Amino acid sequence: MKIASICISVLMLGIFFSCKDASQKSSENTKKIGSNEVSGTMQMKDSIQKIKRATNFRKHIYESGERLTLVEAEVNTAKANGTLTPGLYIEYGKVLLEAGRSQEAITVFETILTNLPENKKITPTTKALHEALALGYLRLGEQRNCLENHSTASCLFPIKGEGVHVDKNGSQKAIQIYQNILKIFPEDLQARWLLNVAYMTLGEYPENVPPSLLIAPNTFEPEYDIPVFENISMFTGTDVNDLAGGVILDDFNSDGNIDIMVSSWGMSGTLNYFLNEGAGGFVAATEKSGLAAIHGGLNLIQADYDNDGDLDFYVQRSAWSGVKSMGILPNSLVTNNGDGTFTDTTIAAGMYAAYPTQAAVWLDFNVDGWLDLFVGNETHTAQEPHPAQLFLNNKNGTFTDVAPQLNLNITSYIKGVTAGDINNDGLPDLYISNITSGNLLYLNKGGTTLSNWQFEEISQSANVKEPLESFPTWFFDYNNDGLEDIFVSCFDLPSLKRAANEVAADYLNLKPNASYPKLYKNNGDNTFTDVTKQSNLEHILPTMGCNFGDLDNDGYLDFYLGTGAPDYRSIIPNRMFRNSKGTSFQDVTYAGNFGHLQKGHGIAFADLDNDGDQDIYAVMGGSVSGDVFQNALFENPLRTNASITIQLEGTKSNRSAIGARIKINTLQKDNTQKIIYYTITSGGSFGANSLQAEIGLGAATSIEQLQIAWPNGTNTYTDYGAVDLKKYQKISIKEGENQLKKVATTAFTLKKDMHMNH
Repeated sequence: MKIASICISVLMLGIFFSCKDASQKSSENTKKIGSNEVSGTMQMKDSIQKIKRATNFRKHIYESGERLTLVEAEVNTAKANGTLTPGLYIEYGKVLLEAGRSQEAITVFETILTNLPENKKITPTTKALHEALALGYLRLGEQRNCLENHSTASCLFPIKGEGVHVDKNGSQKAIQIYQNILKIFPEDLQARWLLNVAYMTLGEYPENVPPSLLIAPNTFEPEYDIPVFENISMFTGTDVNDLAGGVILDDFNSDGNIDIMVSSWGMSGTLNYFLNEGAGGFVAATEKSGLAAIHGGLNLIQADYDNDGDLDFYVQRSAWSGVKSMGILPNSLVTNNGDGTFTDTTIAAGMYAAYPTQAAVWLDFNVDGWLDLFVGNETHTAQEPHPAQLFLNNKNGTFTDVAPQLNLNITSYIKGVTAGDINNDGLPDLYISNITSGNLLYLNKGGTTLSNWQFEEISQSANVKEPLESFPTWFFDYNNDGLEDIFVSCFDLPSLKRAANEVAADYLNLKPNASYPKLYKNNGDNTFTDVTKQSNLEHILPTMGCNFGDLDNDGYLDFYLGTGAPDYRSIIPNRMFRNSKGTSFQDVTYAGNFGHLQKGHGIAFADLDNDGDQDIYAVMGGSVSGDVFQNALFENPLRTNASITIQLEGTKSNRSAIGARIKINTLQKDNTQKIIYYTITSGGSFGANSLQAEIGLGAATSIEQLQIAWPNGTNTYTDYGAVDLKKYQKISIKEGENQLKKVATTAFTLKKDMHMNH
């Protein structure tokens, strides 16, 4: 994809672009220094380096590696001067732990306890110090066993088999400390939870756990039985070992195979790009694609924004870093050049802004056939506001922020955004998740020009403001009634540090202090009903990344939640919920092997091996510099129900067909009719599914009718010569054409050589 170089004059929703304006913005993508051309990629790289140089790493709560260098220098100076205080030394120990230097942190904490005997007794005042020592030992055991000697079972809860630690010292020491803490604080559910986890790592759960502290094994019984999804990332070379980040599963080189794009956050975050070569396996393509020069971020989201047939993507950065002193990095628009390379075109596109965010969604809000982008930024303090942006696509490679004109320049602590058409009027609406205030639903009421276009905020009347501590969200039709419903999950604020405590309370059927997620059923009249409880979703699920797909191709959408929090004690399992015929959700976490204990971030579903079922990729790793872990790739073993993959190509509508609605009438084996709905979207707000429609059809024997509600019109198809449900098939449909075209596919076994990304 290339920025248009032809000078044109554009009239769009009342906005004029002169030849001078367009050429000026286009020329910003390159500048000359001597005889060398510096691309937009290098301009952005220079900008980020400048921001990093101005960052106050001494007070940066996430950049522990950089912070450690400064704290260590202070400690050494204080030691030399004889002025070292317990407070500074304790801070040093905590920063060592967060930077991944666990053994050194343990030494610091033990030195403090030895030199200050009054701290050896566990009291409300000294408890935090003993907890820090226990965490040091837990993390040391994790590093020596799960990271250095990684296996497919590492950190999969309940821990057993190859997941049991060989080097037992760390967990054994942690158990001793937690038992001592629980003697004084028997109601401390967080310590009780971590004690049980530590016993699991030794292979001594449940028999050796003191009965009064045991969390019983039947607590983790699955609510529905499914086969085990093996974590094969280490065998495919896709087990990126890094911090939190996003993921896109999609076909970036148009060869028919789904590739993997992942990111990691932080001031030194990276991108990793893996080309799927079918039976040849995944091949690392970061360097040759030019992506090594582009900074990573916490989240990624893809679309063909310039309608040239190649997928581009948007990188979101600096979430949680809401003040300038913490180094707020700009987001990036990354353009696919169509030749295997990518270029950062943010500056040329007119999108440069240093706002903290991890929430963005592509949508064609004005239905003109060109995708726009809504970005939900974070405002942490009134002194440093970061308003949301709505970038209008100018159809020439540039964008204009029109949020102020549409009253969408919302200033709040936005953590998730999603787009969907709640009333089937053809106009995408917006749902915004805020972590410290009520959520917002904006109804797109349309218009003829930008000056009279309207979005109406209806969250109160629609009944969708909760939970008040919310994070990722999405629209999906969970019950196949033709209406887009809303799921929005909850979170544990970093300042509260209670995730493990609340999850333990939930498993023990005790009253929690945190919020439940919300599942809102669309009533068809711009209102929603809270069906969380009757859907079996009233659980404490502190969620970061998540997404939905169809595990068993039964035609109902399931979802996977990447759980956790920045706090090291937030060692809690990710959760998978199976949709039971659109009436309730069943926890299948432990049946399917999905209970990863590491911090779950970007989640994506896609058919990576062209066999008709969806595999799942999950980005692991935490927020502080030392909290790294290998990403997971869960291979789907199910082969039971029918499925079809549909590739849509918009002509009047946007090329990616985002927002298009598919309706499939099927005849099932028992001669009943079943209707299945699917909307083209990348799914949840943290992690990006493939934009090809991978649709489970249940026990269908035939398709009776297939209807596409394009953003710019509706087509109904009745000629199914290309469709044979006796075997998995992929078809393509181009807007305006009535013929369904069969796409040649070859199922393959994902190549499993031994790679290890350390």
